[in-house]
Amino acid sequence: MKKKFFLPLMLCGLIGFSSCDSNEDSGTARMEVRMTDAPGDYDEVNVEIESVQIHTEEGDTEEGWVTLDEIHPGVYNLLDFANGKDTLLASAELPVGHISQIRLILGNENSVKLKSGEVIDLKTPSGQTSGVKLQLNADLQDDVTYMVLLDFDAARSVVPKGNGGYNLKPVIRTITQAIAGGIKGSVTPAEYEPAIYVISAANDTIGGYASDNGEFLIKGVPAGTYRVEFITEYGEHNKTVENVSVSQDQIKDMGVVMLPQE
Repeated sequence: MKKKFFLPLMLCGLIGFSSCDSNEDSGTARMEVRMTDAPGDYDEVNVEIESVQIHTEEGDTEEGWVTLDEIHPGVYNLLDFANGKDTLLASAELPVGHISQIRLILGNENSVKLKSGEVIDLKTPSGQTSGVKLQLNADLQDDVTYMVLLDFDAARSVVPKGNGGYNLKPVIRTITQAIAGGIKGSVTPAEYEPAIYVISAANDTIGGYASDNGEFLIKGVPAGTYRVEFITEYGEHNKTVENVSVSQDQIKDMGVVMLPQE
């Protein structure tokens, strides 16, 4: 059983995408789907998003679609996310390997608010009732955190009709990038069971514990240089390793870390 004597120091969550996992669940990558927007000439462009799915196989077979389980459904005003702002739509742990497409499942609560203040329902063409499919073509690596940014073009997505109405025909650019790597290794003697802190120059901290056999894996570490502290229960076997460099698309292997035994 792991000792919980470091909880007041808030082991996880001071840096985004933090993780306290050991390498027992290797073979997966973390994915976050975020949405941003290019400005449009409206007061609001409201789009209801019900679900986000990823296609994990080649081709377009229905069996290949996986629904991201951490979803934030709702009606989003695209213009809230212009000029570099974004919002988290969904996230999940996915098996490593190739992903080919992403699909947005839209609801019916879509509308546009004109500069005059008039609010008009946006009609979705029948061909998009099964969802808006976008190409990704990315390869997920073990234990790396990825972001898929959906760059929604509000101006081109709202299409006026001849009768005064408007259609919603989403124009979206996808950007996929690795945004965080991690640190792994093992400590010896394993029975010291240290807490492990990955600390940035700004003192932001991500942490976890070594497993019973001494192995550790701290996921979701953004690219940068860190101080890694190994803290045992009574402080008798502590160790600090300086200048540990992490890239955004790799897991840094620290190898075997020898803890003081005196």
